[in-house]
Amino acid sequence: MTGIRVELGARSYEVVVAADTTDLGAAAARALGTPRPGALLADRIAHGLHGARFRAALEQAGFAPLVEHLIAGGEASKTLATVESACEHLAQAGLDRGSPVFVLGGGVTGDIGGFVAATFLRGVPLVQLPTTLLAQTDAAIGGKTGVNLSAGKNLVGAFWQPRLVYADVSTLATLPPREVAAGLAEVVKYGLIADPVILDLLESQPVAPPLLSELVARSAAIKAQIVSRDEREAGERTLLNFGHTVGHAIEVATSYTTLLHGEAVALGMLAACRVSAALGGDPALEGRLRALLTRLGLPTELEPYLHPHVLAHMATDKKHAASRVRFVVCERAGRARTEWLEMADVERMLRRTAGS
Repeated sequence: MTGIRVELGARSYEVVVAADTTDLGAAAARALGTPRPGALLADRIAHGLHGARFRAALEQAGFAPLVEHLIAGGEASKTLATVESACEHLAQAGLDRGSPVFVLGGGVTGDIGGFVAATFLRGVPLVQLPTTLLAQTDAAIGGKTGVNLSAGKNLVGAFWQPRLVYADVSTLATLPPREVAAGLAEVVKYGLIADPVILDLLESQPVAPPLLSELVARSAAIKAQIVSRDEREAGERTLLNFGHTVGHAIEVATSYTTLLHGEAVALGMLAACRVSAALGGDPALEGRLRALLTRLGLPTELEPYLHPHVLAHMATDKKHAASRVRFVVCERAGRARTEWLEMADVERMLRRTAGS
């Protein structure tokens, strides 16, 4: 078991990377205090695969009974209607402000469940139980919660830090290969912005359970350190959006039906490397990234997505102001910065380097 601290004063919490649920009950009790009844909000698939043992570990520790509320996975579920349905269920079950909400599932479920916890009764204790690689390394850590609007992704939400994140890496064995690959895109992001050793590991070793455990721990530690220094994304935390400006635009433009989040981020990182090179960054980085993404089974054909409909959606990114966007630039592997760019210039850099 590995414990990683997110240092936020009175709201500090632990990210536990574990091999099973053996320590879940004790970790939850440390984080929440005296065990009491609460709710288990879970993705239907994750609940079918893992719900019984997570519930047993929590109830054996005294968090009983747990009201269960299941939601469908996928970006289509990230709506205010889904949040309303969950809150209605919790209210009808009689939960109060001290009742913890345990959220079991991937990044989408974590975003929804976190927003439920942030808004139900103006805020109840939250514990994230991520079951996907993307969620364990990124989405479950840092307190960002929210849902989508037709105008764009994550446009309604709140910062609501969990009391505990418990990442049981044994759940990763049940993921389809495509989901693992999508999660690895976020891991690659950490290698590009902060820890080049991650890139070396992925380039030299097969993606097997021992490596996955190390990658989860390394990625979670980077996320925890950045969030500890910049909780509300006033500066450094923006680096975690590397690849997401174009990636989110691709997701919105394709109505979340073509690519998984990590796949869109993979393409967005290629775009970001291209822009970075135009601004003086390592010109070889896009090629290195393309080779690694290919090795991991992630998409690399960026050009088909560089059309006006996708590029227009950059204007709805949360990190834009007027005609400019706050773009994350990677100078070289392990070193990144943010820069305000005119969206027209971003488009020009992408198209010019693409040869169009």
